[in-house]
Amino acid sequence: MRSMSLALPGCGMSEATSEIPPSDPFSLFEVWFGEAKASEPNDPNAMALATATPNGRPSVRMVLLKDRSHDGFVFYTNAASRKGEEIRANMHGALLFHWKSLRRQIRIEGPLEEVSEEEADNYFHSRPRNSQIGSAASDQSRPLPERRVYLDRVDAIAERYPEGDIPRPPHWTGFRLSPRRMEFWHDRANRLHDRRLFLREDEAEAWENTLLYP
Repeated sequence: MRSMSLALPGCGMSEATSEIPPSDPFSLFEVWFGEAKASEPNDPNAMALATATPNGRPSVRMVLLKDRSHDGFVFYTNAASRKGEEIRANMHGALLFHWKSLRRQIRIEGPLEEVSEEEADNYFHSRPRNSQIGSAASDQSRPLPERRVYLDRVDAIAERYPEGDIPRPPHWTGFRLSPRRMEFWHDRANRLHDRRLFLREDEAEAWENTLLYP
């Protein structure tokens, strides 16, 4: 496909004609994620997670990417929290990575599935001990009468388990989003942004892709 060059102030020809390549989206994610880890000052694995109730009421919050493969993108949470309840009621979600240092973002959408108990155990016990204690003490998203109540629960669990790993609470687990839609966006001069969309019907299907108007 022929690219058309545009002679606009502050926009060189290479900037105008270059575009996100139509490569495998997982490989492209790895390239961008690697560059983000080198340039982002904090949490390059931070991503916005959007969920919705069965009747379509959306909510969004930041979580951390903890594992990734061709099977999908994994994060962990308290399944009794608002997001956990929404996920279990409507097993679809959307992710957004935004790397300000690179002026790039990636949007990912698809079905969610719960990780195995072994995966949840392994990740929970890979966390720092204090993080294990904090998660075990928290009724995430539930009303808290005062902060001291939570801190007392933290102290009680630390005393109960003075050394070694903390048992993983049964409600603490992980979810894997298997992408069906991945969109890569790169900021360009004069708002001539670059967008490429990858689509597939299910995991077995090959990816189709197209550029999008910005």
